[in-house]
This record gives sequence, C-alpha cells and structure tokens, in this order.
Amino acid sequence: MNDLAPNLDPDRDGRAFIAPLVSTLLTLPLGLMSLFFAGISPMACDSCNGQTAHDFDASFQTAWPLLMAGLVVVAGLLVWCWALPWRKANAARRVGIAIAAPAVAVLNTVVFWALLDLP
Repeated sequence: MNDLAPNLDPDRDGRAFIAPLVSTLLTLPLGLMSLFFAGISPMACDSCNGQTAHDFDASFQTAWPLLMAGLVVVAGLLVWCWALPWRKANAARRVGIAIAAPAVAVLNTVVFWALLDLP
C-alpha cells in the first residue's frame, strides 16, 4: 500500500465550500448594514415629543429585539451551512440554506422597518 497516495473519497464534494462562501460574503454585509441602520434609527425621532415620541419608542422596543433574534437566526443559518458534512448528498441542502441566509437577512430588515413607527 502506498502511503503517499491521497485518500480519495468518491462521496466527498470538492466544491462544497462555494455556496457557504458566497452566502457568507452576501449575508455578513447585509446583516451589518441592517444592524447599523437599525441602530441609528432612533435619531429619526430626536426632535419628537409627546405622543409621537411615545409611539416611536414603543414600536422600537418591539422591533429591536425582533431584529436581534432575526440576526441570530441568520448567523445560525450560516453556521449550519458551513457545518454540514461535505458530502454530495448534502449539496442541495447546503445550497438551500446558503440561499436562505441572505433572504432571511433581507426579510428581517423589512420586518424591522415595517414594525417601526417613524414620525
């Protein structure tokens, strides 16, 4: 037996890293931009007072935890995408999760802004 010969596994997917890599390169900037713009959104109501300020604060207190939970889900999808065994049998599942991660990031941002009661 030759010890220098590579251990070639016919079931191993040599291109398994492509979908998680593309997903990560899309999702991380989306998530960071979402977090940044959501973080500065309270400045939209700096000059508000009375009922308008109260309505904005109430909506922000609901929307912010949902945004954070959504970003945790997005991070979980990215980790899951990378952690799947690199087998050909998991190729479709990996691509599906890789597509879901940026889609959930965008949906998360849309839900945040929909919940926010801007003046």
